[in-house]
Amino acid sequence: MNQTDSITAIVLASHSLARIAARDAGNEAPSAQWRVLSILNQHGGMRLGALASAARTTQPGMTRLIGILEHAGLVERSADPADSRATVVHATVDGIRALDEWREELGATLAPRFRRLSEDDWRAIERTAAIFGERAQDTPDEAGDDE
Repeated sequence: MNQTDSITAIVLASHSLARIAARDAGNEAPSAQWRVLSILNQHGGMRLGALASAARTTQPGMTRLIGILEHAGLVERSADPADSRATVVHATVDGIRALDEWREELGATLAPRFRRLSEDDWRAIERTAAIFGERAQDTPDEAGDDE
């Protein structure tokens, strides 16, 4: 397996594990909800268009999802201070709490699948998680600066 294939395999396995955890946990929330709350938690308030782009969905789809999340008290909208015609979406305290609870549930649901790993395997997973976390913070140009 080459380096590109290894990266792809990790990403695809991560997506599969997230789907398995959601199914096994019985969590009914759409994955888009957690994606949006994660983006807002990481980046702070965003305009709808930027949020739709970051979540890789359409603006009308994002508008519908934000309406659902706002009704549930997980996000709130406000006027953009730089342009009162635009709307900025922020995660609420309840939204961040729900995200944190989902992440805990995700880990607890998946933990049994990993209980027999060796210490070496755990070190490899921890290092891989750190590397992927670092790369997830970079733009493509910044990611290549280390070479």
